[in-house]
Amino acid sequence: MISTVEKVLFLKGIDLFGTIPAEELSHIAQITDEVEYPPNECFIREGDQGDAMYLIVDGKVKVHSGEQEFAQLGPSNCVGEMSILDAEPRSASITSLTELTLLKIQREDFAEILAEKPEISSGIIKVLTQRLREANRR
Repeated sequence: MISTVEKVLFLKGIDLFGTIPAEELSHIAQITDEVEYPPNECFIREGDQGDAMYLIVDGKVKVHSGEQEFAQLGPSNCVGEMSILDAEPRSASITSLTELTLLKIQREDFAEILAEKPEISSGIIKVLTQRLREANRR
């Protein structure tokens, strides 16, 4: 079981939360649930409604659409973040390649924190804007 302090330290290493102060990250840490999946488990399906995002603590996943693989991600990456921010259907499927330990954040809990703590929203907007600028440069 991952402690709240360990969760805060882990969250600080995630680019989506990197600019958010530790005291604010403790609010996010409190709404995370530790979940585990075995290898070859598809836990996010393309087209489904996104109800949660996942932060990879340990293990590897593949991001894919059917058999077409887009990426492999490991520790300190997050998946499902777009769907919990815009409530659109999942844009890809995520399948575990190894045993996985994840921190899961439910959309409703996350929305509540964003409403209560605007500084968290500002930090996330900054990171997403940087990602968009980098994608446009490619």
